[in-house]
Amino acid sequence: MSQLISTLGKSGITLPAELLELLNTCKSYTVYDTVDQLAVAALGGEGNNQFEVKYDIPGKGEVTEAIVHRVNNGISANYVEPYMRRRDPDTMVIADKFPTDKETFSERFGYEFDSLKAETFECLKKQDLAVFLYFAGREGIGVGGIAVCPANAGFFALGLSMLQIMVSTKKIPVDFKIESVIYVAPTFRHTHFNGKQIVVHNRTTDRHDIFSYNLYPGPSAKKGLYGALLTKGEREGWITAHCSTVQAISPYDNITTFMHEGASGGGKSEMHQHILREANGQVVIGVNTVTQERRLINLPLSCSFNPVTDDMALCHPSIQNGNGKLRVLDAENSWFIRVDSVTEYGDDPALEKITINPAKPLLFLNLKSTPDATVLIWDHIEDAPGKRCPNPRVILPREIMPNVIGTSVSVDIRSFGVRTPPSSAQDPNYGIIGMFHLLPPALAWLWRLVAPRGHANPSIVGGTGMGSEGVGSYWPFATGKMVHHANMLLEQIMNTPNTNYTLVPNQYIGVWKVGFKPQLMMREYLTRRGNARLRKDQYQDSRCPLLGYELNYLTIEGAKIPSRFLKVYKQDEVGFAGYDAGADKLYNFFKDELQKYLTADLLPKGREIIDACLNGATVEDYAALIPVE
Repeated sequence: MSQLISTLGKSGITLPAELLELLNTCKSYTVYDTVDQLAVAALGGEGNNQFEVKYDIPGKGEVTEAIVHRVNNGISANYVEPYMRRRDPDTMVIADKFPTDKETFSERFGYEFDSLKAETFECLKKQDLAVFLYFAGREGIGVGGIAVCPANAGFFALGLSMLQIMVSTKKIPVDFKIESVIYVAPTFRHTHFNGKQIVVHNRTTDRHDIFSYNLYPGPSAKKGLYGALLTKGEREGWITAHCSTVQAISPYDNITTFMHEGASGGGKSEMHQHILREANGQVVIGVNTVTQERRLINLPLSCSFNPVTDDMALCHPSIQNGNGKLRVLDAENSWFIRVDSVTEYGDDPALEKITINPAKPLLFLNLKSTPDATVLIWDHIEDAPGKRCPNPRVILPREIMPNVIGTSVSVDIRSFGVRTPPSSAQDPNYGIIGMFHLLPPALAWLWRLVAPRGHANPSIVGGTGMGSEGVGSYWPFATGKMVHHANMLLEQIMNTPNTNYTLVPNQYIGVWKVGFKPQLMMREYLTRRGNARLRKDQYQDSRCPLLGYELNYLTIEGAKIPSRFLKVYKQDEVGFAGYDAGADKLYNFFKDELQKYLTADLLPKGREIIDACLNGATVEDYAALIPVE
């Protein structure tokens, strides 16, 4: 009996029979207990400063998947193939017979997964393996598990061990359970899946197994285990939200907590950014793409803030305190931060500082590196000459984030971010969302059902057009039934009447290029107000009812935001015609996406809200459906 099996047995932990057989018959395996040990493994051993992750593929010869460097600020891994540098949105397939709305393995590939599963184990038995325990979640809320990975793919194992909580076999918590297993078999991408990223989820009554047939950590080490959390929550009646959370403190000591949701690329990590200023101290809020006019404001003082979550937040019943506001707790051990918006020195000084000289070694992906040099987060690799990779990443341990909050927090403002395209009368589109809008709860729920993936999504392959990320914007990672998640979200919103809702665009407001400034301006303004309600004359029903209430005016520290940023139809290049044409596109998108929820399992209140939308509800109609004081 191996030391691992003996140790687990003493802790009362029994491995699945198929995993037990794999470990007893494989060429060899090494158990890792620390992230530092895996950092050495990522480079192929002690003393190495570079390593190629490569495999002999039948019919193709030797294929290099990634090149790994030891750098001054951690480990850098770069994929040889541009396709592998972003998450493919079609990676997930379901192998089991439990209820699901997702495509099953047999539906996509025409045969049952059992045969491929057997091949996978036979392949892994012939290799040297890396094995370690992890816990996805925090404070005992989540899913424990074990990872099995080819030893030469140590950089992938390193990323997984950083993103989740690595559990040492020398100190196993008394309540630790093997509720998930990740098997990593990268050669199958080439031998069975025509080079595509595929992740197979196989649920049992007490376990969630994930078979990762690629080495990009996004769809498996991160989103795959997100799926395991969602599966557990679906069975127990709670949600792991797809959001960032930040506690903002105004110059007058008001504290407001924002929870910012949205599809990948919707501005979650950016909610933690400081506002970038010009050399003279002013802030650019937008650049007109037609006239090249730049609009700046004076903002003497910015809010300070404490980060809470970056991408995943536990909304578990045990942390709710009955104050009428949703409470959330970070579900991650490290944050998978996209740095595509950092294109030169000074774009994000705070993040640059922490990544250049980190308190702990970091893992960089898709960033230029040289052995024993320093990786700079604005120096992205290129997918083609002159074409930057749109998805450069750094895995940043949450504990080294300045002022990070480690406890659960109550949410004051729950915002939803949408990537919007440039929109004009000549080329109308859905980029008609103003600086930010106020949403009645019923309408906030609808936005979480349609969850637009949005314009020029940098995080996924093929991220163009509006598209839907699905319920909660976490649907790509969920394994179960869409309507069940819609019901849980609706109940969550109805049970937290003291949390308010906003809608905020990023990239464009009409013809104005704004980047992520709208959500940062919203954070500045609403934090200054504290819990004070907006005056009734400050907002009105939006011309497009799907946008809730639009602002009539907005003043921050004496600086007035021009009305063309609040009501897009006031832009000369857009007008009423361009705005209304964009609103029609938005409304048609809602009509198409909401049809799938109209099943017998939908809560009656949910059907009432969707029917109202399909029948052209006004903003006040939405407000009456879930009234708040």
